[in-house]
Amino acid sequence: MDPETKLAALDAVVAALAHPARRQILLTIHFRGGQATAGEIAGRFAHKWPTTTRHLRVLEEAGLLRHEKQGRHRMYVVDRERLALLREWLAWFDTPPG
Repeated sequence: MDPETKLAALDAVVAALAHPARRQILLTIHFRGGQATAGEIAGRFAHKWPTTTRHLRVLEEAGLLRHEKQGRHRMYVVDRERLALLREWLAWFDTPPG
């Protein structure tokens, strides 16, 4: 990934993670064994269905989630590779400057 594309992807990840509900969705999927249906995710929140689907869409557009169709259901999975962009950026702060 070229630096400009990588920076745009990082910006999308950070923007998606800015909302606490979206961070909670990622944790919910992680602690449910790494995958969950939209209904299972929605059942964990007091949000209306459109709000939950909007959060899922933002996470997908940022590349943090992907889904697979399983019959009538969408199974959501966290894309750990996209999270690596954030870990890579944070690693700059592991050592003092200079």
